[in-house]
Amino acid sequence: MTKIPMQNPVAELDGDEMTRILWRMIKDTLLLPFVALNTEYYDLGLPNRDATGDQVTRDAAEAIRRLHVGVKCATITPNAARVQEYGLRQLWKSPNGTIRAALDGTVFRAPIVTGRITPHVSNWKKPITIARHAYGDVYRATEYRVPGPGTATLSFHGADGTEWAETVYAFEGPGVLQGQYNKDSSIESFARACFAYALATKQDLWFSAKDTISKQYDGAFRDTFQRLFDAEYRAQFEAAGLTYFYTLIDDAVARVMRSEGGFLWACKNYDGDVMSDMISAAFGSLAMMTSVLVSPDGNFEYEAAHGTITRHYYRWRAGEQTSSNPVATIFAWSGALRKRGELDENADLARFADALEAACLDTIDAGTMTSDLARLCACAGVDTQTFLDAVQARLRAALGA
Repeated sequence: MTKIPMQNPVAELDGDEMTRILWRMIKDTLLLPFVALNTEYYDLGLPNRDATGDQVTRDAAEAIRRLHVGVKCATITPNAARVQEYGLRQLWKSPNGTIRAALDGTVFRAPIVTGRITPHVSNWKKPITIARHAYGDVYRATEYRVPGPGTATLSFHGADGTEWAETVYAFEGPGVLQGQYNKDSSIESFARACFAYALATKQDLWFSAKDTISKQYDGAFRDTFQRLFDAEYRAQFEAAGLTYFYTLIDDAVARVMRSEGGFLWACKNYDGDVMSDMISAAFGSLAMMTSVLVSPDGNFEYEAAHGTITRHYYRWRAGEQTSSNPVATIFAWSGALRKRGELDENADLARFADALEAACLDTIDAGTMTSDLARLCACAGVDTQTFLDAVQARLRAALGA
């Protein structure tokens, strides 16, 4: 068949370990045979991030802003063990955190639902979408290993001469210290993105935090959401028959477990990270979750919501055959290609993205799936390449190739 052309590129952000292997397999099996793939490539593998002083991550973020669409492979956020394993020059920050901060974006994550997989929570009938604030908090925190007795103080020196300081803790021995921050402008962008996404997808919006403990910090999030809702979005929500409410995250978790799903759950940065993993696992697998970073000025970065599948990578490196689930990474590519098609008015590219996703889901529903899903269906799983080949066969049939 004639390959589908792409007028403009997407920013392609390669990653680490087993997902880096899947990245190449997906391109070779499901993309390059059908699409004249046009990408601007950035290697965000940990060795290259270390070699470039993480400049490659900053360049990739700028490319997404310039091209408006990016697709990202999972990457390692190193800990002390990784520094030793990879011989790193320093403990680099999360590349996702760097990109999110640069784009001032909000992450929306939703489970990929198939008829073959029944959610572990029996009353969940519809997908639950997580809106994760993608700036600050623990991902941009400053940390210190307290060596011994002493006083930790939190202080602020304003440009207008304002001075403020308060003792955090008088350490009687060694310990740890961490300082987090956020900005009103980023919180407001997060709230606006959530309200707009709820209206666009016709979903009720829940927002949860812990303002009973973090009265100033989480209270700022709560108050910003309520102010914007009252001033700008209440009438639109009422006209659409949608609701918005705030509740403590403790209560939200209980409500989520009792619900049927079908709503948008907005969470702060760390809460959204954890709860999206919980939602994806309960719907079937961590590898069955879409993730898209949306910036206020109309830029989109698509990725899988899971990590680099380290355990499978070590097995693959030892020459073993693995059954790693590539679906979320496939959907990252399909999401990016669909958005590129929409922006460029390239209907063929958008239709290809739809056909690719349908081929994945039809393959699973027909009984061919990787081992993580097979365990849920009491059937035999297949290795990754066998699954990709089965998807390709259905995709060829759908495209008449």
